[in-house]
Amino acid sequence: MPMMQTRRRFLTTLSLAGAAGLVRAQPALAGEGAPEITSVRIQRSPSICNAPRYVAEELLRAEGFTDIRYVSVPSDAVYQAFARGDFDFITDFAPLCVNAIDQGMAVTVLAGVHAGCFELFVNEDVHSIADLRGKAIGVDAMN
Repeated sequence: MPMMQTRRRFLTTLSLAGAAGLVRAQPALAGEGAPEITSVRIQRSPSICNAPRYVAEELLRAEGFTDIRYVSVPSDAVYQAFARGDFDFITDFAPLCVNAIDQGMAVTVLAGVHAGCFELFVNEDVHSIADLRGKAIGVDAMN
């Protein structure tokens, strides 16, 4: 049974959080030295889905990157610009990455994004993503 939130409990928690902010913790030091490359170019995008690109700037600086640039590219030429080397990183939908790889572009996929942005509609024969293996599917993000 969940505990009821009271004013006293709320103020205690708030006070502890405030006190924790006064404690100066030592910064964590990575076991590795500074990166060999200190410059990185990231595709600029106005989409709210790509906000992590901008949050990553502070994290990249903490890792030793000193020159972080955002490159504007027309939305219909993103992968061509990426293949030309106009920028170093991109976040995009998996189907577009697969399409770029199918076209022979040198794309390395590091991790998944947009996990909460998709909903899969299927019939009663599909009980998991694995059940889609070998089946044709409709994809909205393929232009």
